[in-house]
Parts: sequence; structure tokens; C-alpha cells
Amino acid sequence: MSAEEDGPIRVLVVDDHEVVRRGLFSFLDGEPDLEVVADAGGGQEALDLLAKLDREGRRPQVVVMDMHMEPMDGIESTRRIRSLYDDVEVIALTSFGDDERVHAALKAGASGYLLKDADADEVAVAVRAAHRGEVQLDSAVAARLIASLHAPAEDARLNLTARELDVLRLVAAGEPNKRIAAALEIGERTVRSHVSSILSKLGLSSRTQAALWAARQGIAADAPAADAARS
Repeated sequence: MSAEEDGPIRVLVVDDHEVVRRGLFSFLDGEPDLEVVADAGGGQEALDLLAKLDREGRRPQVVVMDMHMEPMDGIESTRRIRSLYDDVEVIALTSFGDDERVHAALKAGASGYLLKDADADEVAVAVRAAHRGEVQLDSAVAARLIASLHAPAEDARLNLTARELDVLRLVAAGEPNKRIAAALEIGERTVRSHVSSILSKLGLSSRTQAALWAARQGIAADAPAADAARS
């Protein structure tokens, strides 16, 4: 299922608190560019729903995932979803802001991280950003993550090709795939292929991890490339 297809962004909401889940469902489904195709009260239910929706041709493109659930928590659920459907983005949503939980969510492949006290509008913004291939992190934890995220050694960049470094610089600058493709005059499918190769070479699980690692290493977009991407 192409992430570039027209129509509203399909969303799956996963939270074991029914009031929170229903609230997110109601708000997100009320946005004109979003469609909540299902909601789940736990990780296994979410996986079962994903398989069902996939068979029906309605696989969600973004999952809003509570991290603190039992028996399968959001971190393990995220890991399994990303393993089965690598084009499905996951936004981690939790009331816990500790670094360990944030690291675990990102390592599992989450595309973004928000605290549960975020405004509903912020969740919608995060869903749209994840769908575009952008990094979306709660501002309260982003700075600490850049400083403390366990990541590959600096010389790992030597394994990257010149084109992959170009892509990584723009990822680090927060550019979505469409703008990266325009800046580098390549297709969006090629951008996604480069991002996958970068993650593999750096031993990372998500675009967000790559952006954080690049920021920590001081890999920033060159001004001409960034300007071209925004034009």
C-alpha cells in the first residue's frame, strides 16, 4: 500500500483506557484529512486488527500507540508492527517522560513521541508529520534524547555513500520525503530506499533515531540543499 496515495490518512488508535481511546478517536476522526479506521484496547488486539484491515485493503498508515499497556506493552507492540509492516508509522503516546521509555519506543521503531498531556491538535500534527516522513518529538524530551541516545560510533558515517549522507542531512533538518526528493532531484521511492539503507548501515530502527544521531554528530543540511527542499 503506497504511502503516497490520495485520500485521508488512515489511523489506528491503541490505548487500554477507553476514555482516552474514545477521545482520540472522536477528535482525530473529526479532522477532514484523517480517518480513524479502528481502535484497539491492547497490543494483541491491535495486531489482529492490522491483519484484518490489511486483508481488506484498509491498512492504517499511522498508529497512535499507548506505551503503558498489559500484557503486551506499547513498546513490544510497536516492535511487532514495524517488523510486519515497515511502512506503518507509529506515534508513541504515554504519560511517562523518562528517558529509558523514550529510548525503548524509538528503538522499537516509533516515528514520534508525545506525552499524554499534549493537546489533541498536537497529536493530529504528529500523525500528519509521521505520514509525511517527518520526525515529531515532544519538545520536553527531544533535547535530552539528542544528548543521550545510544547510537553508532561517529565513524559509522564512513559506511554511508555520498548520496546517503545527502539524504541523512535533510532528514536531520526535519525535511519530509517529498522535499528531500525535490531537493536531490530523485523519486520519493528512491528516498525511502536510501533511508532504509541508512538505518541498516547505522543499526538503527527508525527515521527518528537517524535524525537524532545525525543531530548529535553535527550532521546538518547544507544551506543550498535545505533551501531547495523548501522551495
